[in-house]
Amino acid sequence: MDATRTIVHGDLDSFYASVEVLDDPSLRGRPVIVGGRPGERGVVSAASYEARAFGVHSGLPLRTAARRCPDAVFLPVDMGVYEAASAEVMAALRELDAVVEVFGWDEAFLGIDTDDPESFAEQVHDRVRARTRLECSVGIGQNKLQAKLATGFGKPAGTFRITDETWFDVLGDRPTNALWGIGTKTARRLAGLGVNTVAELATADRNALAEEFGANTGPWLRRLAAGLDRTQVTDVPYVARSRSREVTFQQNLEDWAEVQR
Repeated sequence: MDATRTIVHGDLDSFYASVEVLDDPSLRGRPVIVGGRPGERGVVSAASYEARAFGVHSGLPLRTAARRCPDAVFLPVDMGVYEAASAEVMAALRELDAVVEVFGWDEAFLGIDTDDPESFAEQVHDRVRARTRLECSVGIGQNKLQAKLATGFGKPAGTFRITDETWFDVLGDRPTNALWGIGTKTARRLAGLGVNTVAELATADRNALAEEFGANTGPWLRRLAAGLDRTQVTDVPYVARSRSREVTFQQNLEDWAEVQR
């Protein structure tokens, strides 16, 4: 990868909730929770930053969210509206001089050749805001891993940059599950090996990692902790290999025939 190659990651802030606020400006400044009604079974799909201040986050049961933030505005998921907003955002990003890899409804990677990535990040902010009135956070890195993690430090609506030189200054002392690709279970297994931080994982014994996680995953975890990522940004459209749909039943199903139906 040449010296001027930069990866930028754009992530829309509280996407579902932000779209709802655009549709109803009276919601601005109020805690907004998207996912369903507070008395229903189900989980939070998105929460505004005002709701997050009360400990509400994606995946939290709606009833728990209602206890933590009883004054929140609860809204059902409106996929058609979010899909349209997402299409507008991605169209705006494709107008920039970059390779754009859509990575979900609310985020994308952009590959660019530039000596001034911060200026390009401002173009991303300006283009998305002008086209959709939505705010996004932008991460800058020398690879996709660095850019993705940098975005989290730029939230909300800011820009942050991570490089090979600053990687350990930013992430070295953080727990291993701060890394993109390491979840709670893997972090727990690493802790069992005496590996608790990103810096410790980057220098962990290769053989011990391979024995615990396998010959491929073990070394990959070590490379991940060192901030290394070989994947490239591509604008080849993603082809779905499967589709899913889920329904949360509001009452327990006790008849097995009904369950099968």
